[in-house]
Amino acid sequence: MQEWLWSCDKIDRMIGNRPYFLWDYDLTERGVREVLRGSNQTDKIWMLSRILESARFEDVWKYISLSEVKSMFHLLKLKPAVRRAWEHALTVWQ
Repeated sequence: MQEWLWSCDKIDRMIGNRPYFLWDYDLTERGVREVLRGSNQTDKIWMLSRILESARFEDVWKYISLSEVKSMFHLLKLKPAVRRAWEHALTVWQ
């Protein structure tokens, strides 16, 4: 039983350091921020797309500013419904 509890605790700690919107990648909060600040445009586009598609609205702004969304939006690979929703929001916010 103790071994099982220890395993659960270890998993909780591991998951806690990984942003919930990257459930399928082994990236930490620090890693996300490094990608966003980095010079690799492809990785940044991927990360921004993932954040806009999978993060809760209020959490988006912890990683990216509105001006960054506007400047990068045309490059992002978004699902059509998500793209339309963000396009509408960006239009309303102008």
